[in-house]
Order: sequence, then C-alpha cells, then structure tokens
Amino acid sequence: MNVKKQIKKYITSQPEPKRGDLRKLHQLTLQLSPECKLWFFDGKDSKNRTVSNPTIGYGSHSRKYADGTSREFFSNRCERK
Repeated sequence: MNVKKQIKKYITSQPEPKRGDLRKLHQLTLQLSPECKLWFFDGKDSKNRTVSNPTIGYGSHSRKYADGTSREFFSNRCERK
C-alpha cells in the first residue's frame, strides 16, 4: 500500500472529532507544501510490536545515530518554495 493510501486509511479509522481535525490539518499541510515528501509510520517494529503511536510525517532530513550511521526520516517540516 502506498503512503497516500496508508494516510487516508489511518485518518478514516479515527473517531470524530479527531478524524476531522486530522483531515483538515493534513489538507492544510498539503496546500502549503504540495511537493513535500509524505511518510507514514504505523507504530510497529520489525516484529509487529507496537512501539509508538502511528505518525503522519512531512518533509525529510538525515538522522544521525550514536553509532555513526544515518538514515532519511521525516522532519515534520516542509520548506515552502
């Protein structure tokens, strides 16, 4: 399932009024930064255990770890062009 479908499925699964608030916030973010990279983290680890709440992410940055490795991750900020 692609990220846009995951986000839609997540928002739709929420009870009101949270669903409406999430939908409005997501739409506003996309209107302000339509080219922003979208992410969706379901909150599960590689063993399918819940490790956090599901998260919709926007933007991208490189996250560095103590062991010296790094990986791309969402920043929840998009630069407007």
